[in-house]
Amino acid sequence: MAKRFDYIVIGAGSAGCVLASRLSEDPSVQVLLLEAGPPDTSIWLHLPIGYGKTMWSKKYNWCLYTDPDPNMNGRRIYWPRGKTLGGSSAINGLIYIRGQRQDYDHWAALGNEGWRYEDVLPYFIKSESNERGASQYHGDKGPLKVSDIAHKDELIEAFLDGAEEVGIRRTPDFNGLDQEGVGYYQLTTFKGLRCSTATGYLRPARGRSNLTVCSNARATGLILDGCRAVGVNYLQRGRKQSAYIKQDGEVLVSAGAIFSPQLLQLSGIGSASLLQAHGIPVVVDLPGVGENLQDHLQIRLGFECSKPITTNDALNSMRGKVCMGLEWLTRRQGPLAVGINQGGCFMRALPDESDRPDIQFHVATLSADMAGGKVHPYSGFTLSVCQLRPESRGHVRIKSTNPLALPEIQSNYLATDLDRRTTVAAIRAARQIARSQAMRPYIKREVKPGPEADTDEDLLAFSRDTGATIFHPSGTCRMGPEGDAMAVLDAQMRVRGVQGLRVIDASSMPTLVSGNTNAPVIMMAEKVADLIREERRQLLTQAEHSR
Repeated sequence: MAKRFDYIVIGAGSAGCVLASRLSEDPSVQVLLLEAGPPDTSIWLHLPIGYGKTMWSKKYNWCLYTDPDPNMNGRRIYWPRGKTLGGSSAINGLIYIRGQRQDYDHWAALGNEGWRYEDVLPYFIKSESNERGASQYHGDKGPLKVSDIAHKDELIEAFLDGAEEVGIRRTPDFNGLDQEGVGYYQLTTFKGLRCSTATGYLRPARGRSNLTVCSNARATGLILDGCRAVGVNYLQRGRKQSAYIKQDGEVLVSAGAIFSPQLLQLSGIGSASLLQAHGIPVVVDLPGVGENLQDHLQIRLGFECSKPITTNDALNSMRGKVCMGLEWLTRRQGPLAVGINQGGCFMRALPDESDRPDIQFHVATLSADMAGGKVHPYSGFTLSVCQLRPESRGHVRIKSTNPLALPEIQSNYLATDLDRRTTVAAIRAARQIARSQAMRPYIKREVKPGPEADTDEDLLAFSRDTGATIFHPSGTCRMGPEGDAMAVLDAQMRVRGVQGLRVIDASSMPTLVSGNTNAPVIMMAEKVADLIREERRQLLTQAEHSR
């Protein structure tokens, strides 16, 4: 590719599509967006319930597995990650959650100037087109469509009533003044269809002559001139290709919490000892690359429902499937339009130790052995719980110099006492709601963990045996202040010691946010796009003054 670009964006996921769209708004710059996966042409990427189909699709999903986790009885945990335009925003559970005010204030307190809640709220608002309209906390003109769940489900209503019984207040908005409470989630949907970043951001930008989008193009290494990024090598349909930036251009890595650190390590940016062990010349010794891996561990409690009102019932009968299809075709409503999880709850499982919610519920009107799996043959539903701010840390490290080989992924779940106690308390909190007067008429039996699992030891063992990701790996190229030896990025997400290189995605988070990660990553990309444009404006101004 002879053409040189002002910006090369690696990865067309939740962050990459935002960056490509926002930066190409300036007609004076040339932007190249590389995506390892194919275009987002499948209907299952656009139907909200298609989550169940794409969860195992090797065409649109990396279908990763962690290395054996010693804290999870040596199990390898399945980690789905998006591999298409839109990335994981094209295959996720569609839930729109920003996290808590304190999450971002904590980022700033760690030394990341400009990342307080007051600093980031304008970018959440800018990104969003909420069907509720504009307000102090929401926007109505952004590319990302956010919608309410139109139909109030009988089973979800019972859960909300049950949570109120045990002292959890209802909230109309998890993303408003206070996250704590129980209610319906808002979803990244519009008129019954998913709004991924490819749909909301990239599609309107595709007609711009200054934006080049290359799918099926997997980055294999950064091209460096000393300690400056000048381009990227990639494979496209088996052919080796290279792309270069202009003299003052930048390479923006948005390949996600697994592949962003892998790409840096393969390019000589990372722990010197790791790189030397693989014979890779060390460009910059950054020991934090690939470390600090965090994720939300999901524990799923399964129940058999005493009434045939679950999504299991609809999916297990031809009549039910036809009715679901007709409801979507005629009204753009029903299970096809809302995906899997409808109800949610943020509460304190350890109220004596936390002054804000420390666990999250995802309530699904179906049940399966795992998320996205085949539904059970009986009427079933699921209460999933996860600890919001785990202390456990894992890592991502290359195993080979082969860029197509997967790295070592060590999740290291439940490695600390707090994580174990919070997880057990979360299961007990779910059971307390399930045993409420409001929910009792809907529960025929607790299928798992089952009544025989009652002690803390039993519930911890159940968590080790069955716990899985809720799909939020983060932190592996974290930003931090100058004196932080493990910080990979500065507060502008520039890679330390390398010019012309930034990492913008969930790997950039210093700590995991208290909730789903898609909306925060979109916000981060919006904010960094503004930072990049302002830096460019200042450079152009300086150049004019020097003439």
